[in-house]
Amino acid sequence: MTGPVEAEPQPAPDEPSLAPLLTAPADGLPPVTESRCALAGDVARFAAAAGPVAIDTERAGGYRYSQRAYLVQLRRRGAGTSLIDPIACPDLADLGAALGDCEWVLHAASQDLPSLADLGLAPSTVFDTEVAARLLNKPKVGLAALMESELGVRLAKEHSAADWSRRPIPSSWLNYAALDVELLLDLRDVLSDQLEAASKTDWARQEFAAIAEAVPPEPRREPWRRISGLHKVRGARRLALARALWQERDRIAAQRDGTPTRAPPDSAIVAAAVAGPLPADDLGDLPGFRGRSRRQRGRAELRHWAKVLDEAGRLPDSELPTVAPAYDGPPPARGWADRDPAAASRLAMARAALGEIAKGCDVPVENLLTPDTLRRLLWEPPQDASDSGVAARLTELGARPWQVEKATETLSTILGAAVPSLVTGE
Repeated sequence: MTGPVEAEPQPAPDEPSLAPLLTAPADGLPPVTESRCALAGDVARFAAAAGPVAIDTERAGGYRYSQRAYLVQLRRRGAGTSLIDPIACPDLADLGAALGDCEWVLHAASQDLPSLADLGLAPSTVFDTEVAARLLNKPKVGLAALMESELGVRLAKEHSAADWSRRPIPSSWLNYAALDVELLLDLRDVLSDQLEAASKTDWARQEFAAIAEAVPPEPRREPWRRISGLHKVRGARRLALARALWQERDRIAAQRDGTPTRAPPDSAIVAAAVAGPLPADDLGDLPGFRGRSRRQRGRAELRHWAKVLDEAGRLPDSELPTVAPAYDGPPPARGWADRDPAAASRLAMARAALGEIAKGCDVPVENLLTPDTLRRLLWEPPQDASDSGVAARLTELGARPWQVEKATETLSTILGAAVPSLVTGE
């Protein structure tokens, strides 16, 4: 009779990593470029080098209204690393010209490219290490996680949410920023080899081309409807109060270049909208406004917000917002079953089928086809639900050729089975 089998010891889930921590750039921390003369030196150095360039930016989204870059980091083999202050050097078009048509290597490129474009920097080709990792179905696709899993080193991330508009920028922050591009080119090479081995290089090229060619998205039609807790506000007139407070808060934040979510917070906007127009003293009793009447400046602010509420409360019915939001696309999928059961059924079948295709391709299902693309296709199906009709609609919605190839036949079958007349156009 055998004794009990002992289970193999399992590592603790939060066991600290043994990978070495990068603490400083190999070439030392470069000085920050803050003058036209220093920028000219950077331009010359990067123009003389060859190969792809690693680029990153630091912003201050939690502290400032704008999404402008407050630091630009670049690294190129043969040129080293540069840290450029875009406040002191706001026009980097000469640097862009020096980089020419070289490949830009970024992580989560869509976050950095808009602020780089504002500085006169735009790529012709990109390599996005986050997108590459997603196509390879990596379990973690953050930059620090990939540096550890693919290169065996750790990056400190303690300054990722810092106020990068601060001047002068502390040297410890600059060290962190330089390390973000220190090994980005090495990571690019490793992921590129893995994409080639997985026969996904062409998929990646299509994704990268779409990133480089992307245009800024249209502004949201009713951004104020993203107020947290807005569902508590009932009726068009109360919604008008919330809208007015949000719009005034946003105007002040833009004017001051400060974060728009702090004064008053969303919770205060909701409380004031639910209560209705109030005198300044009563407004000061609400959560988020409470305590301001104790200071002279606070009392003036309360009077200002009370005036905003009073004016919104006097709007004619014709200027009130609709109770239901005006969607820029299909409504949220959670409401499809009530609004259009047939569309909800199509969506459920498509999600299950695409999940199986994604498993076969070894990619996350959201990279096989974005949820927004799928919803738009299924909420308003094309009149021609044949393979060619569905493929044309997917392409129109921005799906890449490899995605169209993988998803079209299945989606056409689902649409044709759900609504047979769509296939013939009858």
